[in-house]
Amino acid sequence: MREWNAAMDHIEANLTEEISGGELARIAMTSEYHFRRMFATLAGMPLSEYIRKRRLTVAAAEILAGRSVLDVAIAYGYGSDDAFTRAFKAMHGLTPSRARWPGTVLHSQSQLKFHLTIEGSTDVEYRIVNKDAFRVVGFRARVPLVALGRNETMERFEESIDPAASEKLEGISNVDPVGILGVTAYLDEQGEDTEVDYWHAVATTAETPEGFDSLEVPAGQWVVFTGEGVFPESMQQLWKTAGTEWFPANPYRWAPGPQLLSVEDTDAGDVVRGQLWIPIEPE
Repeated sequence: MREWNAAMDHIEANLTEEISGGELARIAMTSEYHFRRMFATLAGMPLSEYIRKRRLTVAAAEILAGRSVLDVAIAYGYGSDDAFTRAFKAMHGLTPSRARWPGTVLHSQSQLKFHLTIEGSTDVEYRIVNKDAFRVVGFRARVPLVALGRNETMERFEESIDPAASEKLEGISNVDPVGILGVTAYLDEQGEDTEVDYWHAVATTAETPEGFDSLEVPAGQWVVFTGEGVFPESMQQLWKTAGTEWFPANPYRWAPGPQLLSVEDTDAGDVVRGQLWIPIEPE
């Protein structure tokens, strides 16, 4: 964890400068893709959101110390005091000038530190799969990245899918994991990660029917985790297990590509059983 904490220190030392995800990954001695995915999984928020919150936390302290709003806005990379005020209000719930009022309550994002906890009692069930090339076929929507709890945008999208279209998709599902999947695809391997493309789709080698989107997925290795519990928290825990327990203990890193989630109901009410497929590559 020493390298990851060095990356956190780099953020703190450069809050008023442009911070490169590639530089942070270099300090953490891994790929930028792996760094961003692991950070979001461990911290519960995207890297860009953490940096923004740290900037606005420190900026609030400077506002309280009497520095002008415009000076602080420029120092932290905002093109105008209006842009800074909008960002400040989004985090703190009030304007920078209002922050100076006696008794005003502000919000603070603490500096993150990563610690390795060794317990030795956790048995993580997984399997490694070598998978041929295939395609994801279905419908997609741009949704916010939510690490824990309900994703209402995703839920509304799922509710909008025509059952007849889902049935047609299931008809061309011919490779593992079979059936309807929830597929997460990051928009830019090196860029912002507050939103993702979410797919209601299947994995297939069949041709893409008219009216559906498709995404080509190259051959590669995948790690597959299984879990059971109340939806969606139990399925979100699979990502947490990958980040906190499996990747630190195994010589692999997160590889570019979509993540596949297969979920099926059980006889126990709101309890579901699922599989999470994550593309990997040797570290």
